[in-house]
Amino acid sequence: MIKLFGSLTSPFVRHCRIALMQSGLEWEMVELDIHTNENPGTPTLRVPFLEDGDVKLTDSTSIVKYVREKSGETFIPDAKDLDRYCLANTLLDAAINLFLLERSGIDIAANKYTLRQQKRIEMILFELNSAPLPLAGNLNDADYRVAVGVAWGQFRNRFSVDAHDNLQRLLALAVDDPSFAATAPPSV
Repeated sequence: MIKLFGSLTSPFVRHCRIALMQSGLEWEMVELDIHTNENPGTPTLRVPFLEDGDVKLTDSTSIVKYVREKSGETFIPDAKDLDRYCLANTLLDAAINLFLLERSGIDIAANKYTLRQQKRIEMILFELNSAPLPLAGNLNDADYRVAVGVAWGQFRNRFSVDAHDNLQRLLALAVDDPSFAATAPPSV
């Protein structure tokens, strides 16, 4: 049986959970708090990670690709969709980095690096907002990655999409998707 290790609040874990829910494969979620576990079982010291027999994967992208292919589906064959997926990863990396630095007591408004990360977030949101919307019920992995990123940003109050109509509409489409809705993080 496939084991997915991670946190219910992680957007990267959420995308993996969506893929696993849609796959029809047998799997289980093993909740793990990476911040309190000194040896979580992965060399990256982050979540998610997956174990399926001898297969051990340590990144959400390889996990989603593995799950899609194991269930007979494809993973982002279009280069433009892949680029949008990668932009969403960069958005999440920057936002999560700022979130964790701020939690550690760093004044993120007083540092060149953190100000650059904030600018990166704003520019990526603008770029992602320009992408065409999928049809209702027809989200692909790029759409899911953008949607989990936007949803996480709203959940953690890291950025607003009030000025980004397409991202608001994408999130509305995603909320109507059963696997996206079922993987919403618990209230904190």
